[in-house]
Amino acid sequence: MRLDRFICKHSEYSQKQARFLVASGRVQVANVIVTDGRHDVTPFCTVLLDGEVLQAKQAHYLMLNKPAGYLSATSDPEHKTVLELIDASIRSLLHIGGRLDLHSTGLLILTNDGRWSRRLTEPKQKLPKVYLVETLWPITPETEVRFAEGIYLATEDITTQPAQLEMLESCKARLTIYEGRYHQIKRMFQQLDNMVIALHRESMGDIVLDGALKPGQYRRLTEGEVASV
Repeated sequence: MRLDRFICKHSEYSQKQARFLVASGRVQVANVIVTDGRHDVTPFCTVLLDGEVLQAKQAHYLMLNKPAGYLSATSDPEHKTVLELIDASIRSLLHIGGRLDLHSTGLLILTNDGRWSRRLTEPKQKLPKVYLVETLWPITPETEVRFAEGIYLATEDITTQPAQLEMLESCKARLTIYEGRYHQIKRMFQQLDNMVIALHRESMGDIVLDGALKPGQYRRLTEGEVASV
């Protein structure tokens, strides 16, 4: 939002008065005096008018090692949710960027920055997401080829983007996808008459699950991890 419009919205001043206040050097954004009313105000920068705080909202970016048995939701009447693992003081501020189902484990991102999380999860961004997959039956050589071609999902009438499969054992592989559709990996294997029995997310883009985090533990993302999205 433009700075002059922001001041108008968050004070008793009109937009014309706000432009005068800005031009007079009475407004600070991120501790710097700004004199251009067209200056862009982001949701998480501090804005002061004559020393009075108009906005001072902190951005939160968290990495959680999700354990099995927790639902990726803010609340649920039946199941424990991942938000219950987060400090109560910020719990209500957060949403989930890229869900995992009840029994899946691994990297989960929680944030209050909607624009950032959309970049993290939108399929058009083609951000690689890496999973360890364990299946009920041996993974056939055909699977790697079919995944690289894309798997047709009739419910959405779409073909998945090409995915890379790295075989680790007969029933275990590392899979890289570039989307995050509903139960996508399980449905891809179902198309080839196999069943996923364990799914663990290792990374999303350059954000890699911290090996020091035990299931249920979390930490804040580094500045570099946030900037990588």
